[in-house]
Amino acid sequence: MTTKGPLEGRAARLGRLMPSSPSSAARTPFVLLVVVLLGGGLITLLLLNSALNQGSFKLRDLKNRTTELTDEEQALQRDVDDHSAPDALERRARELGMVPGGSPAFLEPDGTVKGEPSKASAPKPDPTPKPDPTPTATNTPSGSPAGAPNGTPSGQPANPAAQQPTGATPRPPATTTAPTTAPAPTNSGR
Repeated sequence: MTTKGPLEGRAARLGRLMPSSPSSAARTPFVLLVVVLLGGGLITLLLLNSALNQGSFKLRDLKNRTTELTDEEQALQRDVDDHSAPDALERRARELGMVPGGSPAFLEPDGTVKGEPSKASAPKPDPTPKPDPTPTATNTPSGSPAGAPNGTPSGQPANPAAQQPTGATPRPPATTTAPTTAPAPTNSGR
């Protein structure tokens, strides 16, 4: 009779617990499934990230367009307000030949007339013509700026009365004031 050693008995028991054939064939589908799921998840994340980036670009473009349209709307509203101002309406009405109406008369519910109507009349023209706000520029051969005679700084006419239209009252020359400077702050008390 042969005696078995303690190692041989344990090895036999462990050999029975372990399957005799390798199980790598059973693990292969599981590993492939995990790899496919991870790869599909990464591709899905990339596509989602790309869609979010594209959406953010579109949102930025729409915000910029909204800002531009808001600015345009405000500019148009300013134009409408400028054209509907009372002085602008009056000026445009005078350009069309309209005149202010006279005193109105009101008709009461019983048929009587309240007030004395008067006919609208054209206002008398202003005897003093308004000066032209744009001065005429002349070419000067001496190289001085246009409209500035020799020896005078640009912006100040040599003879203010020479630029007045005929028949207009002379206006005084424009005076400029020297800019004032504020005192520099001190650091005393530190």
